[in-house]
Amino acid sequence: MNTASDDAQDVPAGDAPEQGALRPAAMVDSDHHAVQAFARAHAKGLDTRERAVALYYAVRDEFRYDPYRIDLTPHGMRASTVLESRIGWCVPKATLLTAACRAAGIPARLGFADVRNHLSTERMRQTMKTDVYVWHGYSEIWLDDAWRKATPAFNIDLCEKFGLLPLDFNGVDDSIYHPFDRSGQRHMEYLRYHGTFDDVPLERIYADFAKSYGGWGDELKSADFEGDVVKETRS
Repeated sequence: MNTASDDAQDVPAGDAPEQGALRPAAMVDSDHHAVQAFARAHAKGLDTRERAVALYYAVRDEFRYDPYRIDLTPHGMRASTVLESRIGWCVPKATLLTAACRAAGIPARLGFADVRNHLSTERMRQTMKTDVYVWHGYSEIWLDDAWRKATPAFNIDLCEKFGLLPLDFNGVDDSIYHPFDRSGQRHMEYLRYHGTFDDVPLERIYADFAKSYGGWGDELKSADFEGDVVKETRS
């Protein structure tokens, strides 16, 4: 089931999950052998909440966040592709967390919002011509009779380099980006929620990327995101 909201207020928690929140999908490929193995290896804990939290940290920190390596193809967006490449940006990493939860028998779905990110690289700002990121992705996990937001995008090593507060997740409170960084500078503003989805709405994301950014430049794909981060944080 898909829900949508056009304002920047939080999406209501909603009803109990439907079957789509447990089934494999084209890009949330929870039935892939690598996703299944990842879930078995990391979904450890005494209860469902602990298992979901363990999966969150495994996805957050074992896979490097890299927005220069955006591949808007079904293959590029699959959870199993993140496991193979060991990198991902917000949407594929949320897709992996969602798929791993489903593989572990925990209902999960994808949520999306447009955000204003005040911390980016000069190369990205020049390419995108904006600091608004459309279709920022996160997971929603059904725990203790409520949907909990979990955003596993920024690995802890990147947070330390960029001076960000790492996003923690306890399975009780929503885990979304902080409005300010460690130094009190503006970090993230949530502008518009698109709602929740059982699979990646790739056609809509592709269309909005093309409209907002005129595509995604090849010059980003050949550049070093972490290197650019280091240069900017030193200046």
